Amino acid sequence: MNNKKAFIFDLDGVIVDTAKYHFLAWQKIAQELNINFTHEDNELLKGVSRVRSLDIILELGNVTVSQADKDKFLIQKNEEYLSYLVDMDESEILPGVFKILQLLKDKNQGIALGSASKNARPILEKTGIINYFDVIVDGNDVTNAKPDPEVFLKAAQLLNIDPKNSIVFEDSVAGIQAANIAEMVSVGIGEETILHEADHIFKDFTQITPDFINDLISQ
Repeated sequence: MNNKKAFIFDLDGVIVDTAKYHFLAWQKIAQELNINFTHEDNELLKGVSRVRSLDIILELGNVTVSQADKDKFLIQKNEEYLSYLVDMDESEILPGVFKILQLLKDKNQGIALGSASKNARPILEKTGIINYFDVIVDGNDVTNAKPDPEVFLKAAQLLNIDPKNSIVFEDSVAGIQAANIAEMVSVGIGEETILHEADHIFKDFTQITPDFINDLISQ
């Protein structure tokens, strides 16, 4: 019996700890606009596209800017974010992630990235784990942001695996909702109070056991 499943991972906050860099970059933009942007506010941006993230920040500050200024801020934010990634290496991989990727690879499972990030490939290259992924679907490949399930459905399609045989690891509410809409198994990485819509929730990958992965494969 073929038990090959699609294991689809979000990037920021799931595989690597780059969420902090997004926060710092957006906070700098917010300061220029005299908007107070906190870590709590940053939760609203998880799993959200860059364009929508800027709109949320503007809404938080009740600020209106021209489209030309929006375009300028979007470029500025990305340049600021990329500056933090220059010295990125394998130390940015979150605890327990490598162990799970290796286990899935050893078991010949389909491994995909499903991320809104447009910088996914260079991040995976810098951290030395790009070869673990059979498929990479990022912000350059989709038009609809989570909770639209496009990014996950495309990943499953490229792996040639039915969405119902797919498992998604996510740290955002929008990502969990996207997985659920696609009728995939959703695994939340983070706080249960935030990710309560997920089928399974773990604080981080160190809590995920081989038995749990084996159960997902055998289902």
